Amino acid sequence: MTVDHLTQQSQPNPVESPKLPPSDLKPWRGLIETYRPYLPVTDTTPVITLLEGNTPLIPVPYISQQIGRGVKVLVKYDGLNPTGSFKDRGMTMAISKAVENGAKAVICASTGNTSAAAAAYARRGKMRAFVIIPDGYVALGKLAQALLYGAEVIAIDGNFDDAFKIVRGMAENYPVTLVNSVNPYRLEGQKTAAFEVVDVLGNAPDWLCIPVGNAGNISAYWMGFCQYHGLGKCDRLPKMMGFQAAGAAPFLTGQPVPHPETLATAIRIGNPANWNKAWETQKASHGAFNGVTDEEILAAYRMLASQEGIFCEPASAASVAGLLKVKDQVPSEATVVCVLTGNGLKDPDCAIKHSDNQLKSGIKADLATVAQVMGFA
Repeated sequence: MTVDHLTQQSQPNPVESPKLPPSDLKPWRGLIETYRPYLPVTDTTPVITLLEGNTPLIPVPYISQQIGRGVKVLVKYDGLNPTGSFKDRGMTMAISKAVENGAKAVICASTGNTSAAAAAYARRGKMRAFVIIPDGYVALGKLAQALLYGAEVIAIDGNFDDAFKIVRGMAENYPVTLVNSVNPYRLEGQKTAAFEVVDVLGNAPDWLCIPVGNAGNISAYWMGFCQYHGLGKCDRLPKMMGFQAAGAAPFLTGQPVPHPETLATAIRIGNPANWNKAWETQKASHGAFNGVTDEEILAAYRMLASQEGIFCEPASAASVAGLLKVKDQVPSEATVVCVLTGNGLKDPDCAIKHSDNQLKSGIKADLATVAQVMGFA
């Protein structure tokens, strides 16, 4: 018997594959393509995308129970964007428009997340990315991203506000495009998170709780809710509740904080670039700014992980910490959305340092010992 004959015998009889019904699910195309009619783009805008957006709105029953009175709490987990934070929403717009305008380089000041997003999108758009950071105040996970994406990182002896002054001056005097949240296209992209919230809930929430650092995101959400409301896609507007770390809370003091301090590095900003927009948002929505301590932030951070299975970065947990702090003000039966701006893997050192659980190491490698450590023997 020849080899060819053996091969022919080993082939199964051809069976026609069953025809599956066509799926109603359409692949996600990124923010710009999905919300194109509501964004300042044209048919000739080169879309630089990593398919950002479409992040989940997750019910958090344990946190809802802490408030009671029929209040339903959900979290908008933007830590599942491509670079791990909400910054991707604004950066797809800012970089696309920069490429459209012929820019060859972009620059930003950053406490971490902006640097990662700017670097990723700029390099995808074939541009140089310059990042100015406060030395020693950027979580390692974020710094690692910026470096690996190819950003040219410059660490200064100063805080974020010092870095921001430098990048504004660079953009005014040199051929680089500023992509911090003073860039109007950033907020245009970030407003799409509000669209997604309404698209999922079928209406705007009663409250929107959000961490506040440079104050671009609270302003962008309000833009999105107002735009959707004007189009009749929701019949109400939420109360916008902004929460700052107590050691970096210019909206509570009413003036810039020269030396902001908090372990929540993403909101360690003393002089927000979107100061006026944020005040206008607070007043128009009948919302409020409140402060939360680092201890309250850490408690919410651990609660989200251990009770809800959601790992966010510390600054993100400020929204939940703040909600729990003012829970008696929440109307009964209200729907509340807390924005979680970044992924917990951005700052693994903080997770290990502040976890209630301890690593059990040095255990003998046998079944009986492991069972004893586990409490089964």
